[in-house]
Amino acid sequence: MTERPYEKLKFYQDTCELRRLVVQITERFGKSHMRLVSEMRDAARSAKQNIREGYSRGSLAEFLRAIRISQGSLEEFSGDLDDCLEDKLISSVEYQELHRLCKSALYRSTQYLKSMSESSNQGKWKTYGKV
Repeated sequence: MTERPYEKLKFYQDTCELRRLVVQITERFGKSHMRLVSEMRDAARSAKQNIREGYSRGSLAEFLRAIRISQGSLEEFSGDLDDCLEDKLISSVEYQELHRLCKSALYRSTQYLKSMSESSNQGKWKTYGKV
């Protein structure tokens, strides 16, 4: 399968890694934390999938909107992450890695939004497979 342009974006790569690690780490959470596991996995998945979906809609405006939605999912995840550390469900090393990925994705996506919102970029954005 051909790589989509958004797959080269560091913030997208960060969300992919974040989702993978969340699934791995939450595997050990007990049944008493099923809702938390579901919320964390859903937020991490949404952060990634919204970028994909927004890109496929074919316009810069839709893509930028989807990135903002992805950022909301990352913020939601960040709150859950803080709770997990406070409740001693994850180690400080796990927290630091997940926190780093989350903050990196937020920062880089914000920088991308700023750069793509500049008028000089408005006509340069194209979706994969479109002329």
